[in-house]
Amino acid sequence: MRSIFRRSLLVSGLGFLTLTAHAQTTAKTDSVNIRKIYDEALLHGQSYENLRYLTGRIGGRLSGSPQAQLAVDWGKVTMEKLGLDRVYLQEVMVPHWVRGAKEKGEIKPAKGKGISMNICALGGSVGTGGKLRAGVVEVKTWAELAALPADKVKGKFVFFNRPMNPVHIETGKAYGEAGDQRRNGAVEAARRGAAGALVRSLSLAHDDFPHTGAMRYDEAVTKVPAAALSTNGADELSQLLKADPGLTFELEMSCETLPEVKSYNVVGEIKGSKYPGEIIAVGGHLDSWDLAQGAHDDGTGCVQSMEVLRLLRATGLKPERTVRAVLFMNEENGVRGGTRYAELARAANEKHLAAMESDGGGFTPRGFNIEAPAATVQRIQQWQPLLRPYFSGLFSAGHAGTDIGPLKDQANALIGYDCDSQRYFDIHHTAADTFDKVNRRELELGGASMASLIYLLSKYGL
Repeated sequence: MRSIFRRSLLVSGLGFLTLTAHAQTTAKTDSVNIRKIYDEALLHGQSYENLRYLTGRIGGRLSGSPQAQLAVDWGKVTMEKLGLDRVYLQEVMVPHWVRGAKEKGEIKPAKGKGISMNICALGGSVGTGGKLRAGVVEVKTWAELAALPADKVKGKFVFFNRPMNPVHIETGKAYGEAGDQRRNGAVEAARRGAAGALVRSLSLAHDDFPHTGAMRYDEAVTKVPAAALSTNGADELSQLLKADPGLTFELEMSCETLPEVKSYNVVGEIKGSKYPGEIIAVGGHLDSWDLAQGAHDDGTGCVQSMEVLRLLRATGLKPERTVRAVLFMNEENGVRGGTRYAELARAANEKHLAAMESDGGGFTPRGFNIEAPAATVQRIQQWQPLLRPYFSGLFSAGHAGTDIGPLKDQANALIGYDCDSQRYFDIHHTAADTFDKVNRRELELGGASMASLIYLLSKYGL
């Protein structure tokens, strides 16, 4: 018995050593392959030059605009040049809101000259039909608005002046907390009989750039115009109101909503060598707001997603599962592209192993946020050591992305590329979101980190 037991232990031990050696060999192979991806990205990356063309030659790409269609054409041609297995378009109807002439805003004190304000219409707002002049009442919370007597609100501008909370290290959390006043301000102001809504820009910076962004209406209440003030302008208006509560504000906007327009998602893919029916999607949104070039939001995400496919081909790392890059249309004011992609995937009975999105700018990589069951998150976290040498090994449970959100019930995991966020909301949705704000090395490192995780997902699955 003892000799048999010893032989069993010996065989078991040899098996364990064999498995350990195999695991070490596999990890070494993965490390070498990830190094290849990073070397290719840093030596020959194409993300930066693709972004230069998208932002410089096409510019802002608001859904429904001619520039959005030019971006669709560019995305399709650019991916076709990569020699992918398939490149195609997915038709989607999108909203068509136009800003019109540059907006004008001016504080009119009871005495003295008017003070011009840096403002912009919120996306989807109605125009003013000429000059709209009214008194102003300031609030920071919904409770403050609800507590005001009717005569203090009726016929006035409600000025929503709640700043983003600077104590949050993750600036996206501060943005989410303050964003309700931009989204719902016009509706809640109109419920109280207000003439319009003025909203403090969603930024931690103190500057003169107003931030646009999507807002909504409710068919049950009157549609009133809504505009954003720069953070400096909001501070000035607040101070002046304290000294002169009777001041008025004059607003002039010519924005309007036109009939919906046919547009497209742009899709390119590499078929999986072993499991072509299992899909890993990676994407960014092709549309942007119209105030600038849409560089960080979200030109960087689009070029990084296309670069994932190029990096896999250039390094000879044939994915075992199908990898699909998607340039989504209409994230900013409707999420029509993301919704349409999920609808078509469901109709085709496609199986999505995972979906990844880059929509937080092209700044220095940190890692990934994962929306998935705890066991799946832990599975993905096992690969953190492979990306730690590249300072991209922080894998946390968290929000993955807006465009891939509609896939939540169809994909095993939703993954958001996570980069340093401290500067993002300084330029988000403003005229400052331009190509010169993007660092080449940071951008290419981001594409490499995305490609590396997708390489691992493709090889091992979940």
